[in-house]
Amino acid sequence: MTLPVYFINGFLESGKTEFINFTIEEDYFKIDELTLIIVCEEGEVDYEEEALKNGHAVLERLNEETDFTIARLTALEQKYHPERIIIEYNGMWNPKDILLPRTWHMEEQITLIDATTFPVYYANMKSRIAEMVRNADVVVFNRCDGVEDLPSFRRSIRAVNQFADIIFEDSYGEIEELGDEDLPYDINSDHIVLEDNTYATWYLDAMERPDRYVGKTIEFTGMVMHGEEYPPGWFIPGRIAMVCCEKDVAFLGYPCRWDDECDMRDQQWVQVTARFDLAEWFEYEGEGPVLYVDRVERCQPPEQLVINVN
Repeated sequence: MTLPVYFINGFLESGKTEFINFTIEEDYFKIDELTLIIVCEEGEVDYEEEALKNGHAVLERLNEETDFTIARLTALEQKYHPERIIIEYNGMWNPKDILLPRTWHMEEQITLIDATTFPVYYANMKSRIAEMVRNADVVVFNRCDGVEDLPSFRRSIRAVNQFADIIFEDSYGEIEELGDEDLPYDINSDHIVLEDNTYATWYLDAMERPDRYVGKTIEFTGMVMHGEEYPPGWFIPGRIAMVCCEKDVAFLGYPCRWDDECDMRDQQWVQVTARFDLAEWFEYEGEGPVLYVDRVERCQPPEQLVINVN
C-alpha cells in the first residue's frame, strides 16, 4: 500500500496554511479516514480547529530541516496510520533534498506564490523560486488584485516548468483572462522573424497559447538536436537558454519535420524557416507545437550562444 502525499510549497506568508484550511473542508477532498498534516514552518495564520475536525485531520510540526528525515516521517506514519499526508513545506528549505519513505507517493505538488511580493523574490532569489516550481503540478499566484504584468509572471514560471498548470487568483477567485503580454514582434504577421533576444519569448508564448501561431511561418537560428527515440525525418532546432543562473540552463526547441534531416549532425547551427502547427508528439502525451520545414540552411553560430529567458 502506498500513501498519497500532497506537497504544498511556497515562501512564508504565501498563503499555504489558508489554502490547506480551505481544501480539507471541501467536499471533493474529504475522506472518512485520517489525514496527517506535517507543517514545517510557523506563519501568522494558524490552522483552524474546526477545519481540522471537519477534515478529519491531525497536525504535526517539524521545525528544523534536520527533523525532516525518513526515520521521523516513518515514525509519524506509525503513530497515526493516516490514509493520506499533506506536507506544508518550508520555503527556505530546498525541495531537491527531500527524501520520503519508500511507501509514500508524491500525488501532487502545489506551489503558492504571493503575486504582490513575487517581483522582489524573483529579483533576489530566482534560483530558490526555480527549485520551488520545477516539479510542481500546479503553481498558484494569489493576491493578484491590482498587480500588473501578470503575463510576465506566467512566462517566468513557464521557463522553468513547461507543463505545470498556472493559476492566477484575486479576491473574487480565479482570473480567467490575463490579457496579452506586449510581445517583441508582430503577432499579427504571417511571417515572424526571431532574433536572439526574442526567441525565448516566442517559445514560451507558443507553449502557452499555440493556437495563435498555427499557420504562421517562423524564422530563426537554432542548434540541431537529435534523439534516438525521434521518428525518421524529425529533429529539434532550438536555443540554449539560461533559466535562473549560469548553472541552470535548458534547451528550448520544438519538434521539426524535414525529409532531409539526416544530412545534419547534432549541435550544427542552422537557419530555419518553417510553418507552425499542432500535432501529436510522444513527449507531449497529445498534441503540441511542431514545425514543418520550408527551408533549412547551415549557418555560423550566433554571437550569443546562450540566451536569457527574462
